[in-house]
Amino acid sequence: MKMRLTLPALLLATAISGVVVQAAPSLTPYNVVWQSAGEDSKGSMPLGNGDIGLNVWVEEGGDLLFYISKTDAWGDDVFGSRGLPKVGRVRVKFASNPFRLGLPFRQILRLEDGSIQIEAGDAADQVRLNVWVDANHPVIHLEGSSDKPQQMQVSIDSYRSKAADGLNADLIFPAEKDSVAWCYRNTNKAIPELTNRTFGAVIKGANLVSTNDSTLKLSAPQKQFEFAVYPLTAQTATPDEWLSQLERLVENVNKTNLATARREHSKWWSDFWNRSWVIATGNADAEKVTRNYVLQRFVTACAGRGAFPIKFNGSLFTSDYGIKRRNDQTKQDYVEEVNADYRTWSGQYWFQNTRPMYWPMLQSGDFEMMLPLFRMYQNQLPRNTKAVRDYYGHDGAYFAETNPFWGQLPNIAPDATPSWTLQYYTPILELSSMMFDYYKYTGDEAFARKTLVPIANAGVTFFDQHFKREANGKLNLFPVNSIEMYWGVKNPAPDIAGLNYVLRSLLNLPDSLATPQQKTKWRALLNAVPPLPLTEKSGKKVLAFFESAPDPKLKNGENPELYAIYPFRLYGVGKPDLTLARDTFDARIFKEAKCWRQDPIQAAYLGNAATAKRGVIDNFSIQDTTLRFPVFWAPSNDYAPDQDNGGNGLNALQLMLLQGEDDKLILLPAWPTDWNAEFKLCAPRNTTVEAQVQNGKITSVKVTPASRRKDLFLTQPDGTLTPFK
Repeated sequence: MKMRLTLPALLLATAISGVVVQAAPSLTPYNVVWQSAGEDSKGSMPLGNGDIGLNVWVEEGGDLLFYISKTDAWGDDVFGSRGLPKVGRVRVKFASNPFRLGLPFRQILRLEDGSIQIEAGDAADQVRLNVWVDANHPVIHLEGSSDKPQQMQVSIDSYRSKAADGLNADLIFPAEKDSVAWCYRNTNKAIPELTNRTFGAVIKGANLVSTNDSTLKLSAPQKQFEFAVYPLTAQTATPDEWLSQLERLVENVNKTNLATARREHSKWWSDFWNRSWVIATGNADAEKVTRNYVLQRFVTACAGRGAFPIKFNGSLFTSDYGIKRRNDQTKQDYVEEVNADYRTWSGQYWFQNTRPMYWPMLQSGDFEMMLPLFRMYQNQLPRNTKAVRDYYGHDGAYFAETNPFWGQLPNIAPDATPSWTLQYYTPILELSSMMFDYYKYTGDEAFARKTLVPIANAGVTFFDQHFKREANGKLNLFPVNSIEMYWGVKNPAPDIAGLNYVLRSLLNLPDSLATPQQKTKWRALLNAVPPLPLTEKSGKKVLAFFESAPDPKLKNGENPELYAIYPFRLYGVGKPDLTLARDTFDARIFKEAKCWRQDPIQAAYLGNAATAKRGVIDNFSIQDTTLRFPVFWAPSNDYAPDQDNGGNGLNALQLMLLQGEDDKLILLPAWPTDWNAEFKLCAPRNTTVEAQVQNGKITSVKVTPASRRKDLFLTQPDGTLTPFK
């Protein structure tokens, strides 16, 4: 088996060419500084390099610990609550214990270089630590110094000592003289993607010697000390083969000396922060939104460049946690304590919950972080295409709303009882629309040819061949879910909006990416798409959820009619029928931000600054109070730290400042006049817009390339656009 000696190739990529790198505002005001140690992992800070994530904490009076996570560390329990468990936990102990109660303590998350610095102990005997996960290599570093020689030990802090809760026990290898290693190994034989999947790490460091199979100790007290942890995931026939791969990985990583690695690591983070920024000021709400925007973008970057996409339900940063439960018999509330391997909503991907982290990457310029999402679904396409052919005897494919990372589809019988996601076909349309935006932003024709067009074409082909035609030649989309809100309906609004958006985008492709025969087929299908359903509310014409339904009872807390605004953007400022869209938004059943709810994003597209502002404040104000880190969001409908909430907050805030639509660069479409701003954001055609906003007015603006300055427009209160001068 070919081994991976470095992080996934994606992790080594920087911004797509065309994104101009300029100096960002200082990040120092947004560094997280703690003046006291914590109690347990609920008081941890996140750290990561895109594929490897850490929860780092110091226990008051105790030790430094960190959980290690990895985007491809899938366990046997993918369909359960422990499908993406931790790689393991490491404990660092000092003989002098600088973390004793009453001693000075300071822990800083340094955003500018992606590191955690800790200073602890008396001035005459202070220990200084620097923890970082190399942005360019699969290795975790801890470097330390002290005014006096210190005796330090580092150990595998094993907590999976026996099989339990759907997980196996960890295997700790016999120690080498200067290293200790462990792994978790799947025993699943039924699913090839899980069979023999093994993940773990080895710990090595200068002047460290093993004292037992789990522990390394300095050979003598030192003033300078360091160690490294090298994680690896691989599928191998035996644990020893996995260990051999790990040894070769260590050798490869160590070809880059520590000083060079540190310098290149800092450069990666500097380039990342220089891609884009949003700094809002004017009042306390604006400053809080800015801080949490910056921190959420950091958390996303720590998990966004791995082998698999970000998990919405905790990402790589789940910790030991207390889940509120209720006893059905006694009706009494209680708290169930779970460890960091646990997360509700399983190890599977739920598309509606996964997308919020990815839409904002377009305007922030984090294009390489979108590729793990696209790659996962691209790899699922052949399996799903075959399933559609086997089940229904026709071409095309779709992606299930809920599926494991390798993908799969149910065989839906004609008389199948509707349910939450059984007849839910929208994800392939939204993924295609996101891919179209990626292509518009980057101009990456190779991506369009290899990934975008095959997926988008498979999706529209499925709709074309799976559903019958009415007498008038229009598609009869029945039975189909209107997302999870209404089940088994006819002509649901989300799918009609999605087909319109994707087919129009396919037809606008250059001839180098689509044949005349393909465009003829797509044009005929577009003509067969039924119109968006309409209804009346309070005497006003509005978009409807569906054309008709045998059972029109709502099942969830969503607004499917608003998919025509976002994610499919048929309506918005500067577009036709804005009054219809605004009236539909005002008449929506569910009016709320937070988690996966889309109010602030849709409000931004409609030019509704007041609702967008209120929603962004709400998104960036729901810290889980049991967790110490300020953007570890409360579970809401997901699991802590909830990534939907932070992703939607990022997306909405950016869209309030800038929207790139139909070759227009729309400035301040939904920006409140009592907030000022400094921003740099990305737009289609490899464009960046950098501007300052004072009292609702643009005071300076720079567009790169300069030729696109003519495409700047300002938004008027009625939603019309006027050229910016």
